Amino acid sequence: MNVTTVLKGAVAASLIITSSTALAAVTKDQVVEHYADLAHAVFADALKTAEDLDTSINTFLAQPTELGLANVKQAWIAARVPYQQTEVFRFGNAIVDDWEGQLNAWPLDEGLIDYVAADYQYELGNEGANANIVANERLTIGATTLDVEIITPELVANLNEVGGSEANVASGYHAIEFLLWGQDLNGTEAGAGERPYTDYVVGEGCTNGHCERRAEYLKAASSLLIQDLQWMEKQWSSAEQGNYREQLLADNENNGLRKMLFGMGSLSLGELAGERMKVALEANSTEDEHDCFSDNTHNSHYYNEQGIYNVYTGTYVRVDGTLVDGPSIANLVEQKDRSAAKEIQKQFDLARAQVGKLVTSAEKDNQYFDQLIAANNPRGNLLVNDTIVALVAQTGSIERAATIVGVDSLSPDTADHEF
Repeated sequence: MNVTTVLKGAVAASLIITSSTALAAVTKDQVVEHYADLAHAVFADALKTAEDLDTSINTFLAQPTELGLANVKQAWIAARVPYQQTEVFRFGNAIVDDWEGQLNAWPLDEGLIDYVAADYQYELGNEGANANIVANERLTIGATTLDVEIITPELVANLNEVGGSEANVASGYHAIEFLLWGQDLNGTEAGAGERPYTDYVVGEGCTNGHCERRAEYLKAASSLLIQDLQWMEKQWSSAEQGNYREQLLADNENNGLRKMLFGMGSLSLGELAGERMKVALEANSTEDEHDCFSDNTHNSHYYNEQGIYNVYTGTYVRVDGTLVDGPSIANLVEQKDRSAAKEIQKQFDLARAQVGKLVTSAEKDNQYFDQLIAANNPRGNLLVNDTIVALVAQTGSIERAATIVGVDSLSPDTADHEF
């Protein structure tokens, strides 16, 4: 059984969990405080799995083998599980949204980082699209010449959006993903990236050149990921003083509830239904697929949805299997209107089941997200479109819950999409 299956089994167990606070009266300030506890738990798990990924990378680079690269890939997939559940905290919490780009920006013009196919598609006008940091110690992008001889976490961070293009993503999960899988050259056909482990072999066995620099880049990107997650974990920790958690809990409880509900609604609507599904479906574009190099997109979508559910129910299953459980928005809704609470819960269950069909499609039917969005796959298109519809309906239930608990005019972010 692989890492993904084990972790998904732990989360699946959470689907039947009823919050232990369901029968006890809860207050708004208790719900907001538990929201901070959930955030801390999930960011701590994201940090822990990033550290596990870093250990796996270092083990692999010490003696590159095909099995070693496969193990690193599994560690990357495992690291995505808690991180994707953090994204519900982005919207409404500017400290998270402003920070998130360095860890999860996409799509990226991967030619900035390493070798690519001669015909690869990149953002028009992006002068850094073929810079290839791995192969060059000095870069000229526009009128700027950059010294990239020594690849450090700081250098990688500073190269994000170099030349003014948002497609120049140098750091984060997707930069690491590309360095592990390489380009997915299969288009909307079956198959993910197939980078050979020999791209990291030092000496005569090195393929595609610059293996030592490629390893330096991978280590630097992994170290930066850990540094960033360490900082964010502290922002939600009850053991820290003067952090974001302290500010949140000192604010009005209704403002805290608004942040919670706005985050849920905006991830459900504008981000997950819109940016991560609708854009790719309408353009039949694998470049707009979230985890495009690894074909892990179905899992990323699933755990985004799980994160929304976590905040609504006040529950989170940690990567070690333990349950975080406490006062929730669901409790507040039930205290006000039991009938509405049941209807809203049903809509959440329907949406989560629908997103789960993307996982089933990939893992049982071998139809991955990049295949589902192909122009010649009407059944796949319908599956993705049905998922978008379910997420839109879920957002309506989130807005209904907001009204019930006293948060008016929620207006979740649509990311300029029409549904």
